[in-house]
Amino acid sequence: MTSTVKTMMLPMVLLKLVDWLLYQFLGNSCYRAAMKVINHGFFLKNTCIKSSTSSSHQIPLYPSITKCHLHGRKSKTLVCDIHGCLLRSQSFFPYFMLVAFEGGSILRAFLLLLSSPLLLVLDYELKLRVMIFITFCGLRLEDMDSVSRAVLPKFYLENLNFHAFEVLDSVGSKVVLTSVPRVMVEGFLKEYLSVDSVKGTELHTVGNHFTGLVSNTGLLIKHRALKDLFGEKRPDIGIGTSSLYDHLLISLCKEAYVINKEDSKTSANSVLPREKYPKPLVFHDGRLAFLPTPFATLAMFMWIPVGFVLAIFRLFVGIYLPYKMAIFLGTSSGVNIRIKGCAPLKSQNGKGVLYVCTHRTLLDPVFLSTSLERPLTAVTYSLSKMSEIMSPIKTVRLTRKRKQDGETMQKLLKEGDLVVCPEGTTCREPYLLRFSSLFAELADEIVPVAINTNVTMFYGTTASGLKCLDPIFFLMNPRPSYSVQILGKMPKELTCAGGKSSHEVANYIQRQLAHALGFECTTLTRRDKYMMLAGNEGVVQDNRKKP
Repeated sequence: MTSTVKTMMLPMVLLKLVDWLLYQFLGNSCYRAAMKVINHGFFLKNTCIKSSTSSSHQIPLYPSITKCHLHGRKSKTLVCDIHGCLLRSQSFFPYFMLVAFEGGSILRAFLLLLSSPLLLVLDYELKLRVMIFITFCGLRLEDMDSVSRAVLPKFYLENLNFHAFEVLDSVGSKVVLTSVPRVMVEGFLKEYLSVDSVKGTELHTVGNHFTGLVSNTGLLIKHRALKDLFGEKRPDIGIGTSSLYDHLLISLCKEAYVINKEDSKTSANSVLPREKYPKPLVFHDGRLAFLPTPFATLAMFMWIPVGFVLAIFRLFVGIYLPYKMAIFLGTSSGVNIRIKGCAPLKSQNGKGVLYVCTHRTLLDPVFLSTSLERPLTAVTYSLSKMSEIMSPIKTVRLTRKRKQDGETMQKLLKEGDLVVCPEGTTCREPYLLRFSSLFAELADEIVPVAINTNVTMFYGTTASGLKCLDPIFFLMNPRPSYSVQILGKMPKELTCAGGKSSHEVANYIQRQLAHALGFECTTLTRRDKYMMLAGNEGVVQDNRKKP
């Protein structure tokens, strides 16, 4: 009998010892988190005695999100979180890194990266508070607004869970409750997913800056926020993950579905295709071209010193060396240049050839000139003084006054070949903006050129940053790619000389270039882009003194 009692007491003593160790070594916050798990039945104290009652403490099982039918749901109300539910990613670190890098500075991003090992050992609440403090302390409200409008939507769309989006899209009323800062997700959820109400953690501000602290209400607790929002009424549908916090949320709904690990893995059936995006992603801003997970961000910081030296070398090669040598050394350094088509014969009427290009970066005319192995003149609407100095080809700034710009281009065509990008601004996505028709009125010998680029680390364009750094960032990529496809001269009967209007010519060339690239034509303009991304018309002021 005595041995039996000792046997029964041993597990209890060990359990007390484990409790003490948790308290001493993990600290109060982690200890409280562990106790919550213990109290909800993950670890049972007297397993031998209470095994028959353990099932009552287990978290109830809910069907997979793939089992939810989509028809007849327009009158229903759905409640979910964006973290781990609408997004396939289980970590919100990359989105805090995007805010830190794009809205803050490279130093802020580096500090957030240094904190990533510490974040691994912290509980969810403390981890979130640390990321909020590093990311938002001293950040301007307008910078956060710019990032939420122009940077984050691209990455959210690319990471949407297809199954969760289908269910969300099938209901009439949508509510998102999340512990992450509301300012990081509200704009995207309302603009792209038509969410009716977003409740998230509110941040403390002083003047026009964040302090890095949460407001007096603290981090949002989802199931409590649901009760405050709905009262005694129960939402129709709840979607969550297998975590305890999400089960507390969806247990308050009439129907509940969970997103399993298999449903959120990066696979073909869980990725939302671009053609199913709720709203076309035409414009976005920011320098980072990849989702900055901790390991990807570490690789970026390790690459930056090498990439900067490599970019300076590539610039030197493109500016000072002959065409053939520039192509050889450029490709040897990792630049992938693909050229299709051949240079047209020189004009017979004594005027230059007008090359009409799609516009992907400021380097488009430079790569075209190198591909043709002949000097060209490029006309631009807005170009920084630094970019003009660095350009290896002649650049002429236009005024946006149609008559004056037409006279300038006519004069340049008499001097030689001319490059024009009628979109008036760059576009990163597979879309072509509306073509200005001015070029069609000036020349009968028109050569469309389909240009496309590909980058893996940094975008070489910006709407709100320093444009003079655009070429540097593009050339800092490990293997930047440029595709130049020369389509050949337009038949005379398809130009203004053949009786076509300038608008008909411009629209026809836009369609031809879109077909060659597999892009889609739009009627969006430069003004639309800059008003959306930067809140201005994107005009660089010319401060040069007039003669």
